[in-house]
Amino acid sequence: MAADQVPADARLVEAVRARDEDAVWAALGAGADPDVRGGDGLPVLCAAVAGFDHAVANALVTMGADPDLPLPDGTTPLLRAVDLGSYAVLGAVLGEDPALRLGPAERERLLGLARSWYATGARAELRRRTGAEGPGESLLIEEEFCQVEQVSLGGFTVRAGHGAVLTTLEWTFRIATPVDELVARAVRQPDDRHVDGAACQYVLAQRPDRATWEAVMAYRRHPDPRHRRFTASFLTTNRMVPPALVPSFEEEKEDELLAVWAAEETDGEVLAEVLQALLMRDHPGTEGLALRHADHPDREVRTVATHCLGAGGQPFSAEVTACLLRLARDEWPPVRAGVARRLENRPLTEEFRAVLLALAGDEDARVRLSAGCALAESDASDDRTGEVADALAALSDEEDQRARVVGAYGLVVRGDRRAAEAVDRVGALPWHEYRYDHRAEAIWAWRTGGNAEGT
Repeated sequence: MAADQVPADARLVEAVRARDEDAVWAALGAGADPDVRGGDGLPVLCAAVAGFDHAVANALVTMGADPDLPLPDGTTPLLRAVDLGSYAVLGAVLGEDPALRLGPAERERLLGLARSWYATGARAELRRRTGAEGPGESLLIEEEFCQVEQVSLGGFTVRAGHGAVLTTLEWTFRIATPVDELVARAVRQPDDRHVDGAACQYVLAQRPDRATWEAVMAYRRHPDPRHRRFTASFLTTNRMVPPALVPSFEEEKEDELLAVWAAEETDGEVLAEVLQALLMRDHPGTEGLALRHADHPDREVRTVATHCLGAGGQPFSAEVTACLLRLARDEWPPVRAGVARRLENRPLTEEFRAVLLALAGDEDARVRLSAGCALAESDASDDRTGEVADALAALSDEEDQRARVVGAYGLVVRGDRRAAEAVDRVGALPWHEYRYDHRAEAIWAWRTGGNAEGT
């Protein structure tokens, strides 16, 4: 039977099993029931939750799957999401207006489950539930631009993000958790990228009252660098939430506070966060502070300082130019990649072109990609120098598809004779990943009607 003749419900069950987000959306668009049962007799949303597949879970709930559907064991898909400790899956399964949709008893059941996991800890709770001993298996998982530990023990697997889950549920159910408690949750984790800290930052950034702001700011003087680092990260996060939620009454005060803080901070990790927060603002002193710290012994400080140079598109001063040329030889690859990004969409002098060509042959793939992006965009209408085209052709041989896209795009817009071969090497481009990428659009246009002379 042809694929388009298979009933939509059956296609949805198979797409969820295969973790194929595009196929899930296609089946739902064809009329599949988002609550259709799989081979285990449970709604397919349970399979997405159990597989930590937040993208598929989001598609199902968006199209009408019921996160509160009672299951034979007395749970619901939403309760199972809380149990598994995934911040991303919880966000996908919460659905619309959970504070209004759920009654007090169900809200407390969810909160109680999250509190219990968080208080006990993932490993200890798995041991209690299964009777298994030992540390189990552990993986560090990237989730929603953060990290979380995934623990497997006694035949069960969970993610240790129950602090983030609890914080999210409290905020969702209109519970104003004390600032000190949220900060304590955040700094309990040694990794700044842990989902627990990210959830606390996000919730605090959505509380635009003066008391919350002042309570968080008080930690900038804390003797423990972890607390100061959290405060600096908060000042970045609160510029990433919807503008209406930013406490505008403190914006100017924040900018000056950060500038003074950057000049005084002695801990490298904290200073990097402070500079990152300044980068989110249009403070006139940011570039001067970046120049001051560009040679800092902490590599993360140098990385953020590099990103601050020439921010806002202002022409490079002689001092900034000299600093960029020096940083292009830095031992830390993200610094060299940052130099390449600072040169993107800039008029390239011979000096900067030589820097980018050198970085395009760097030993680190991230640096080569960043340099290729800058070269591909550089004076694309008239920069057809053999060296630049050769560098782009080399990029089109990279293992990373993003690099092949950049290389092929650069050759296409230059009408280079190697464009056809480079475009072939790009391979299929997932639409959901490249739909807003102008370089992919140029490649698609070339495939449908272009030639080796350009589009």
